[in-house]
Amino acid sequence: MRARKARSLVASLQAREQSFRMALWASGQRYWDFHVPSARLQYLVARHEGDGRRHDFSSEQAEPAAVIHPDDLPGVVDAMHRYAAGETAEFSSEHRVRADSPASTQGQWTWIRARGRAVERQADGAILRVAGTSLDISTTRAVERENRIASEVLRSMNEAVAVLDDRFRFLSVNPAFTRITGHGAADVIGRGVEVLDSVRHDHTRGRSMREHLRRDGRWSGEMWQRESNGEELLCAVEAATVRDGDAGGERMHVLMLSDITLQKRAEEELRYVANFDSLTNLPNRSLLAERLSRAIVHARRDGSRVAVLFLDLDRFKDINDSLGHAAGDRILRAAAARLQQAVGPGQTVARLAGDEFTVILEGLAVPEDAERVAREIIMAFEAPLVPEDGQEVSVSASIGVSLYPDHAQVPTELLKRADAAMYQAKAAGRRTWMRYDDSMEAAIRRRAILAGALHKALDRGELRVVYQPRQALASSRITGAEALLRWTSPEHGEIPPADFIPLAEENGMILEIGEWVLREACLAARRWRDHGLSDVRVSVNMSVLQLLRGDFADVVRGVLDDTGIPAQALELELTESMLMANAAQTAHKLQAFRELGVSLAIDDFGTGYSSLAYLKRLPITTIKIDKTFIADVCNDREGASITTTVIAMAHGLGLTVVAEGVETADQARFLARNDCDEIQGFWVSQPLDAVSCMAYFHNRRQSAAPATASTIGTP
Repeated sequence: MRARKARSLVASLQAREQSFRMALWASGQRYWDFHVPSARLQYLVARHEGDGRRHDFSSEQAEPAAVIHPDDLPGVVDAMHRYAAGETAEFSSEHRVRADSPASTQGQWTWIRARGRAVERQADGAILRVAGTSLDISTTRAVERENRIASEVLRSMNEAVAVLDDRFRFLSVNPAFTRITGHGAADVIGRGVEVLDSVRHDHTRGRSMREHLRRDGRWSGEMWQRESNGEELLCAVEAATVRDGDAGGERMHVLMLSDITLQKRAEEELRYVANFDSLTNLPNRSLLAERLSRAIVHARRDGSRVAVLFLDLDRFKDINDSLGHAAGDRILRAAAARLQQAVGPGQTVARLAGDEFTVILEGLAVPEDAERVAREIIMAFEAPLVPEDGQEVSVSASIGVSLYPDHAQVPTELLKRADAAMYQAKAAGRRTWMRYDDSMEAAIRRRAILAGALHKALDRGELRVVYQPRQALASSRITGAEALLRWTSPEHGEIPPADFIPLAEENGMILEIGEWVLREACLAARRWRDHGLSDVRVSVNMSVLQLLRGDFADVVRGVLDDTGIPAQALELELTESMLMANAAQTAHKLQAFRELGVSLAIDDFGTGYSSLAYLKRLPITTIKIDKTFIADVCNDREGASITTTVIAMAHGLGLTVVAEGVETADQARFLARNDCDEIQGFWVSQPLDAVSCMAYFHNRRQSAAPATASTIGTP
């Protein structure tokens, strides 16, 4: 009986042990038993047999140091001591142990989570044995580590990332998503991705993207997205479909957004800078060439014409130098607006550089269509420009016209020939237009040749100064002479000042040439004074470049000192357009010459479209009426009225009036009757060299007698 009970008890214990082992095997845990006094550790180790489906357990013993990783052992010992001291309710630790048999020294390390409690105590209550289980958590830790890394990566990313379910509802978003879109996680989780759809796109755009993603598993592109405050940003979008687990797992979509609004804006600005003029917002040379090429292609296909109008503002350099570049820029913007308005929509107006503009006229049937537009542009500039500062400025334009296919077949040649025609328009007196013809090529080549020859002219002694006398009408006395520059080239003959002086101003040689002319004129005046002509004055033209030169007043003072003539014997002449561009600024610069005692005259008065009221701002002493007004003074009532008005107003301001270009006795009598002070022109004398001019002075002095309007007949 007792034997049966014993066998039954053993069988029950064996069954329980087998169940315990099966439970350990099924849960993936390992049983361990730690004897505290001896610090011995006992493990149950699973042994697989055959095909691996059969298994058994064997018990092995080892010291903890042989099983636990050296770096983790102090922490395990400390946890065991704290449990034994009653500081914790159970022993618990996560540490590394060898992956195979505890007795092995060759195995890999694996992470476990060990838990245990006291299973045997001594009589005094001290713990004798601690037993428990351990669970392999290597895979779990690896997954957690990957999740932490992924989480940190998402948090640190500059791109917005959102995870969506298969119905495109938000599951999670990273901080960058909130920073970029303004939508917080609590605001969007559970809501559809349509919350980001922009009104800039058709409502089907977002739906199409989502259908494409669901079908192909990937989508990329650029889309406008709506921020939480209603504003919109342009995003580069990358979207991909992923599955939770294997292929049969739940499908999700990962959306990554990069804000490229500023980048796109910068790209657009770069494209704008590459194709448009930043000052006037007109197309620049690059875009002009592209549009002109396209226009030629269309004209070739349609059998029509294309016209290129090359426009340059007259005397703009003088205005720009006098007013300053800031004011010049304002004038250019006003001129660009006036030009665009005159041409009308649908035609290209471009700015090449400086004050040079180009117009492309497409679809022309006959050349006269281009000439009509050129006339309209000239007329459009009749009214003064009104820049942003409100100061009215009168500017005229000279225009050159070339035509496809009449004059050239390619853009560069059309521009070149329109430019050549523009120069001829300037040579014809400005404020007009010229159509290109083949003879203009020769004029351009001559201009280039003269520019090269001018560099050598001064050193070779090819330049000379001649003097045209001025006569006082009331007394017939010769009051002085104007110094005029002449150039005689051995290769090119006599070259008119209108041809070479603009070249000298363009290449800067006018500074050197102007100083040489000033010194020559003052030396001539010195010789005249030495021969008893102490009451005559010499007039010298001054360039705007000389006026803007900071030390030119000192240059004048030095020349006067070197030649020994008094400042009262010198008069400097400046063109009206240069002076009137900015009276206040010019007055400041001219004051230095008046302080020297040098007289100042406005040359070519009447061509700058200015008011006599501006003369009060300038320290001038004389105005010289332009010869274009004098030419018809006896035949044209309007010209006569303008001349007499100018004389009266100038006298009211205390200014001396000199009429230029007087060629007939009738003109001289008219001017005398209307109280003009002095005259200059071929009727008085042609220009003379310094010695001949001195002889002329002496001869006129000996025969001089008071004159009246009725007695003037011959000089």
